[in-house]
This record gives sequence, structure tokens and C-alpha cells, in this order.
Amino acid sequence: MKVPERKEVNPEYCWNLSSLFVSEEAWEQGLLRYKELVERIPQFQGTLSSSVEAVKTCLDFMTELGILEERLAYYAHLRLSEDGGDSANQDRWGRFLQVSTQAEALAGYLKPEIQSIPSQLMERILEELPDYRIMLQKILRYKPHTLSPSEERLLALQQEANQTAEKVFAALTDVDFDFGTLPTPEGEKPLTHSTFQSFLMNPDRSIREKAYKQYMRLFAQYKNTLASLYSGSVHLDIYIARVRNFPSALHAKLFPDDVPQEVYHSLIQTVHEGLPVLHRYYRLRKKILNLPTLRLWDTKVPLVPDIRVRHTYEEAVERVVASLEPLGEEYCSILKKGLLGGWVDRYENKGKRSGAFSAGTYTGDPYILMNFKEDLLRDVFTLAHEAGHSMHSYYSARNNPFPHYNYSIVEAETASTFNEQLLMHYFVKTSASEEFRRYLTVKHIDDIIGTFFRQTMFAEFELQCHASVEQGKPLTVEAIRKLYKNLLETYFGDAVTLEEEDEFEGLRIPHFYRSFYVYKYATGLAAAIALSKRVLEGGIEERNRYLSFLKTGGSLFPLDSLARAGVDLRTPEPMRETIRLFDGLLHTLEEYYS
Repeated sequence: MKVPERKEVNPEYCWNLSSLFVSEEAWEQGLLRYKELVERIPQFQGTLSSSVEAVKTCLDFMTELGILEERLAYYAHLRLSEDGGDSANQDRWGRFLQVSTQAEALAGYLKPEIQSIPSQLMERILEELPDYRIMLQKILRYKPHTLSPSEERLLALQQEANQTAEKVFAALTDVDFDFGTLPTPEGEKPLTHSTFQSFLMNPDRSIREKAYKQYMRLFAQYKNTLASLYSGSVHLDIYIARVRNFPSALHAKLFPDDVPQEVYHSLIQTVHEGLPVLHRYYRLRKKILNLPTLRLWDTKVPLVPDIRVRHTYEEAVERVVASLEPLGEEYCSILKKGLLGGWVDRYENKGKRSGAFSAGTYTGDPYILMNFKEDLLRDVFTLAHEAGHSMHSYYSARNNPFPHYNYSIVEAETASTFNEQLLMHYFVKTSASEEFRRYLTVKHIDDIIGTFFRQTMFAEFELQCHASVEQGKPLTVEAIRKLYKNLLETYFGDAVTLEEEDEFEGLRIPHFYRSFYVYKYATGLAAAIALSKRVLEGGIEERNRYLSFLKTGGSLFPLDSLARAGVDLRTPEPMRETIRLFDGLLHTLEEYYS
């Protein structure tokens, strides 16, 4: 089937960006206005300690600037995402970045100057300017970790250089690496990052093995370069943490969300308590596949053949909305109207970004990019996932002032995977097919492994690597391989036989260049499982508490907003509840094959 050009796509299937700008000409006028405002940023320097009114004038101006900046950025980004090959889209995005970079540099004085406001005046400011209180309190938290203006300028000048390791990793692995092709019954097929996952799901074990070894061979071949890049990234994290007076890199990364280090350590410890259940799953997988030895290239192949269930886009919307009925009529009607009325860019076209995402703004609609395929059930779940993000943005923007509406990644992952949990419950409850329910059980198990157990293993690897360097030990190729091999043995257990090339997997994960990030996926899913259970088993109070969480936005730190909703990530209970769910699903699967 031919992939259409963007101009050939029915406009009804495309997002309607008029909530941001009604036309390209309107965007250009907005950019001119933005340039004018950016030039005025320095006018407030040196005034903020004079009065409450001076601070309000400055923050009102920066809010106006910020709202316009966000609208310009999202319009340009979304147009680039719909067709990255269009030179006009590339040019628009590039011109916006030039001005926004200038704005960031000119606004560098604001946070240090806010932090230097006398305490008595700051108390009045916090009392008299409620729309800015939380933002100001978050800035003040950083005072012990903020340096002198000249030192801050030096750190700011390092920003581009600090991205070197991540950029080189991406250039090497995404551009320079050529994984070649693989022979299949349908002919030679290219091996790439995306097709690698498809090959690992191939029912032909010889194809899985060849794909795995051919893919990992390249990472092994460049092991010294990749290890040097990752070591450099870890050293940079530690350098920045020490310069800013944090006791460790972990502490520095958790500080913005006010997450205690104990939460990170508790996640790892609690998952370790549940590893016997995970090991039991791999033993069952080995039995179902009837293999003498289970290798890593056998851990992705579906235990139940893919179910051929077709959904048109409109049918997928109906299923998603029906599954979310426990959240009430308002939530569902708003979502349905948006999914069918201009929020979503539905189908693939040439030059369109792959995958899916949600892009919510303060003044515009919460847009969703999809590449929807009618024959892929996972695309229905993806739509539910992105709808969770978009409704989170919808409620947050309408219940908070602009400085307080942006929520954290942990909260974002909770809202999106919450919707997936409700959709899973809906499909299981309404399906009359035992085969389909078995398929859903396996999918649910695989989702928990990928998002909860797997991401926790990655989080533990990051922690061990940073701790090793902080203790003065070099992060060599052999050190990385040894750390990673030990974790593979711990998490996969004795049912999986490891190979030498498995040890190089730790060199291929791009998320490691955004350190101490992946734990948010695991904790977000744990929170979503706990909250979805409360909503499904509860009543109006549980529903309203969840909706209040969506409306909180960034007005609380994430652990506090989740606690209000009914889940406390400061305790191990949500993680244990996830493990109990996994154990129950595994029992169901064991009964299928008993």
C-alpha cells in the first residue's frame, strides 16, 4: 500500500491547529511579536528587590511571553512532525529556535535575582501573588544550589558542549550504524532499530537468533567508543551535581520533583522482592515454547499468536471512550469530541514522525500524533495512552495559572497508563473469546515486564554506574559488562541462559543519556495500577479524587499530588500491588497451560 504525501491526506483525518494559530501568516505575526517581547526581557534586571509591584510587573510580562512562546513552539513542532521533509516546516522550526535561544540567554538573570530578594519582601510577594507562589517557591528551593551570576554564566555556556556524548551516541547508533539485512522467507529485509523488535517477535527461532546476534555484534564492535561516551555522560552528571552542591548525582536528578532518594532505592528493593514471580514467568515461557534453553532472543516472541482484530479509527475511539466510562460523562464527552474533532493527526503519511505522542498546551487543544493501523490492537491501546496525556493537559490547563499547569513525567506516565489499565479491563470484561482473553493476559504481563521490571533493572544499572564513579572507580568496558551481566542474571533468573553478547545491551540504551529518568516509567505504572483499581472498585469519591489529580497540574510536587489521589509512592505498597497483579495474571496464564 502506497504511503500518501501529506497533501493527499483527507483534512478530516488531520489535526486542526487553529487553536494555536489560524494560519501560517498568523504564526509569522506571532513570531514578530515574540521577537519584540524578547528584546524587552532585560528591562527588569535590577528591579525585583524594590517592591511587590515590580515583581508582579516582571512576572506578568514573562507569563505573556511564555504563553506566546509555547504556542509558537508547539505549532512549529507539530507542523514539523506532520511532515519533517517539508523545507518550510524545517525553516519555521529553525527560526523559532533562534529566537527562543536568545530569550533563554537574556532571561538568565531572573532566577538568581529572585533568590536574592530580601526574605521580608519575599513573604509579602508569596502572600500577595498567589498565581506565582508555587513557581517562586520552586525557584527558592534551588538557592543552596545556585552559584554566582558569573559562575552560572559559565555553566550556561557549557550547555551545548554538555550534549556531546548524547549527540555522538545518537549519530553513531542511529546514523552511522548499518545493521545490514536478514534473509527471511519473504526475501532480504533490513535490520534497523525498529525492525529489530519485530524480528525478536518472529516465530522462527533461527531468524530471532540471527537478528539478535547481528544487531548486538555492532555494539560489541564499538564497545570502547560506546563505553567512553557513557562514562563521559556519567562523569558530567557527577560534575554538575558537585558543582551545584548536591551530595550525589542521584540527589541532583531527583531534586526538581522533590523525590526522596529512598523512593528510588525502595523501588529497586521492592522489585527484588518480586523477582521470584518474574523468574517463574520465564520458566513458564520456556515450557510453553518447548525450548531446551531460553535465550534473550526468546523473551519477546508472543506466547499467543497475534489476534486479528480490526478497528477503524472511529471504532477505536468508541472502545476507548467506553472503557473510560468510570471517569464520568464529562471526561468521556470531552475526549470523544476531541478525538473525532481535530485533536488527532490519525494516519501515516510521507515525512511524518513515527510512533505517537501527545502535545498539550495552555491555550490550545491537547493534540495527538498517531500512525493508526486498523489491524493492530496495540494502536487502540496507544490511542488510549495518548488520550490519557491529552485529558491530563486539558484539565490541568483549565484549573491552574500558566506558571503552575505543567506536570511532571511521573504524573504524566500515571495518567496515560491509567487509561491503558481501564481499556485492558474493558476488553477482558466484554470479550466472549477465550483466545482473545488469553492474548490480553499475555499482553498485560508483557506490558508490566517492559514498563515495571525492565525499567527498574535499567534504573538499578544507572545507580550502580554512577555510584561506582563517585567512589573513584573507572567505568571501563569490562566494568560496564560486569555490572550489566550481574543484573541480567538477577532479573532473568536461572530459566534464561545468557550469552556473551548480552552484556553489551547496557551500551545501547539511549535513555541512559537522560540519567535517572527511567524509574519514572516504573513508578508511573505502579501508581496507575493502584489508582485504576481504586476507581474500578470504588465509587464517586474515588473517581473525583482521580479527576482532582488530573486538575492539579504542577501546583504540587508529584508525590504529593498522587498521594491526594490515593496512592503513596513514598511507601513500597504501590510497587507490591503491581507485583501482586503480575502474580495473578501469571496464575491465569499457568491455568491456561496446565
